[in-house]
Amino acid sequence: MARGKWWEIFQDPQLNALEEQINVSNEHLKAAEAQFRQARALVRFNRAAYYPTVTAGASAAREHLSEHRPLVSTTAQTNVTDFVIPVDVSYEADVFGRVRRTVEAARSNAQASAGDLESVRLSMHAELALDYFQMRTLDAEEQLLRSNVTSFERALELTKSRYTGGVASAVDVAQAQTLLEGARAQSIDVSLQRAQAEHAIAVLIGEMPAALAIDTTPINGEPPRLPPEMPSRLLERRPDIAAAERRVAAANSQIGVATSAFFPTLGISASVGLQTTTLQKLLSWPAGFWSVGPTLAYQLFDGGARRAVKAGAVAAYDVTIGAYRETVLGAFQDVEDNLAAQRLLAEEFDHQQLAVTAAQQALDISLNQYRAGLISYLQVAIEQAQLLNNQRSALSITGRRYGAAVGLIRALGGGWDGRLDDGAAPAPGATPAQAPATPPAQ
Repeated sequence: MARGKWWEIFQDPQLNALEEQINVSNEHLKAAEAQFRQARALVRFNRAAYYPTVTAGASAAREHLSEHRPLVSTTAQTNVTDFVIPVDVSYEADVFGRVRRTVEAARSNAQASAGDLESVRLSMHAELALDYFQMRTLDAEEQLLRSNVTSFERALELTKSRYTGGVASAVDVAQAQTLLEGARAQSIDVSLQRAQAEHAIAVLIGEMPAALAIDTTPINGEPPRLPPEMPSRLLERRPDIAAAERRVAAANSQIGVATSAFFPTLGISASVGLQTTTLQKLLSWPAGFWSVGPTLAYQLFDGGARRAVKAGAVAAYDVTIGAYRETVLGAFQDVEDNLAAQRLLAEEFDHQQLAVTAAQQALDISLNQYRAGLISYLQVAIEQAQLLNNQRSALSITGRRYGAAVGLIRALGGGWDGRLDDGAAPAPGATPAQAPATPPAQ
């Protein structure tokens, strides 16, 4: 099921505009949609076996017959013209379910393909949101570094003035210069990362990387608050779990197809048409012919081939069961990982903010002591570097919090309307990974 525009929870118009382009221009999504259409066409192809097959044609032949052929009179013709207009009808009666099971398998595979399509859609939207918030984090980091470059330039000018006045040493000037150039280099590196994130977004929305330019907007605030707990049945909303479950059903149907091979095949064929040796008599009633009758075929001995095919189908079914359970367990892990990240990153951010405040206070004290000539610039440089590192760590945590919010939404299969209840409690110890969707066909 489609889960709506979950990215709107972040209330970012630029993100909303970019996300809207995913459904229109993303190449991965176009390929997945084409595979889904291919699977649906295969369902229609297999469903056609429910109906008779009718063929029609026309032929004309001029033959020279041997005069020494058996049972021939002396007056028999040796040159014969034969005009035939036949209409043939064939139909396999699905007594033992071969056609039905084949259609079920194709339908389940098409439903699995639909799940794959939604998985790609969800992944592309989530990847765009992650790249977008990474870019916004880099914007904030670049803004921070530019601010520090300005501060370091003022500190360098102050140190040079004190050095000219004989109050500071050349070492102080060198340390101030080191901090300034290091901040400039870091700013350039952040700009590179920002450009790469912007290029990744361009590819996701189907544009040339050089053609996309997104305005610089530093990240700020906190990500939206998401529910701390979710009922486990919400994992049924994940398209990858739906696709895995449908593949179990398809494999189950293939067991039925293999089982039907142990029973006879009942067919009905009919033929009607016109045949004559002269074209003028082709449309006359005496030229007509018809035949109709059933056929029953059974393979008496195949050296164990049918049993091997069924054993392979059962093994393939067991493979899909394992993949289904693994998908469910992985989904639970995704949810728990992002729930833990959401909670712990919020705590980490609070402590990091305290560290930034403390580093700022330490820098202010050091600058006052340096201006008073009580300490060297080395102590100021240390405090400036610590403040910058703590500020960048705080920005990094903010970006990771937004990423955890996107990851949690993706882990839950998309958005939700906030009105879901817990529903009936599952049996003790029961999870969706413990049972297949349908029992094996016998």
